[in-house]
Amino acid sequence: MNHLPLIIKREYLTKVKNKSFIIMTILSPIIMIALIAIVAYLSQLNNDKVRTISILDESGLVQGIFENSEKTTYHILENMSLDEAKALSREAASYGLLHINKLDTIEAVSEEHIKFYSEESPSLTLISNLESKLEKELTNIKLKQQDIDIDLINASKVRIDIAQESFEGEKSSKLDSFAKLGFGIAAGYLLFMFIIIYGNMIMRSVIEEKTSRIIEIIISSVKPVQLMLGKIIGTSLAGITQFIIWMIFGGLLMTIVSLVIGINLFETSVPQQELMELTSNGSDFNFYFESFKTALQNLPLMNLIFAFILFFICGYLLYSSLYAAIGAAVDNETDTQQFLVPIMMPLILAVYIGIFTVIEDPHGTVSTVFSFIPLTSPVVMLMRIPFGVPLWQQLVSLLILIGTFMFTVWFAAKIYRVGILMYGKKPSYKELIKWIKY
Repeated sequence: MNHLPLIIKREYLTKVKNKSFIIMTILSPIIMIALIAIVAYLSQLNNDKVRTISILDESGLVQGIFENSEKTTYHILENMSLDEAKALSREAASYGLLHINKLDTIEAVSEEHIKFYSEESPSLTLISNLESKLEKELTNIKLKQQDIDIDLINASKVRIDIAQESFEGEKSSKLDSFAKLGFGIAAGYLLFMFIIIYGNMIMRSVIEEKTSRIIEIIISSVKPVQLMLGKIIGTSLAGITQFIIWMIFGGLLMTIVSLVIGINLFETSVPQQELMELTSNGSDFNFYFESFKTALQNLPLMNLIFAFILFFICGYLLYSSLYAAIGAAVDNETDTQQFLVPIMMPLILAVYIGIFTVIEDPHGTVSTVFSFIPLTSPVVMLMRIPFGVPLWQQLVSLLILIGTFMFTVWFAAKIYRVGILMYGKKPSYKELIKWIKY
């Protein structure tokens, strides 16, 4: 008799009715949203802070370029020494003092002539902004000294943006690669976290039943393969249920916090400042916005959705069967470490290959080979697909992954049927091979 549906139902209900499962399902989104809200609140406080910067320009060349803004106030100091300027800046609690020393010629400008003094390390964004202002102004002064028409130079500048198009006429942009890589990284990271969280849950479930001797009663009427598959599928369904609840509950909490407290949970100080700088140049902003829209439109969304579902499920089931086999082979979680490392290494390797290899050469030998190896294909193939992978390669990789999963289930069941009845001894790799031969 096929007891698999009953085992799946039992495992699912056991997990979702567990008090710790219910508590963490509720608390996890609350804790996450609370952390995001705290970061957003602190970022907002940082954004609301008005910085006062003292300027001592002994050269008399650039003090006119510093104009006050909403978040920055410039205090021009005149007719005083550097020591007096430092003392005045400290008394006034200024954010810092920018000192431009006397310059004989602009060609002599070096880091010794322009210094920023402050109590603490200054903001990198602020320093970059000051450097940009000074470079632009001193460059213009130098050009004028050489009787060069600045307006003519600006009018003569040519901007080159190479258009990208396939031989079939499909247009793309420079941002395409980043959008495609972003999807691949997100998919790989999600699979990685899902395997770690719920793979360990399967392993702990097997260890708990084994140590409590309940498994001896269950195994008398259920085949080991059915019991293992039931645990894997039941726990996976519980994990999917928890993940869906997190998404819905987390989204509602984020909306409520944003409306009630009035904090944008996605705000941070640096990106906001960079966005303001970007919007100051309308043409650049519009160009990048259009490029980003083109990048999203060029993504093969339907292919990505179906491939993500299939590779995600098959990849998770493959690793889950190995976790179940480890749980059957040991008596406690301490003994699992020697077996977990060989399992996690291929998954970590897949993430690194996807990030450092796929982005540079998605159709190269390394990327292609690892997209067919079952232990790495769920991540690497998902990162390759946005760059345009032939359908036959996707199908071959998926079939190899499914075949490997079926072999792994058989392999793990061999360990499972012996290991679930073994107590008080940590098996070696040699003994595991013997179990497989039984």
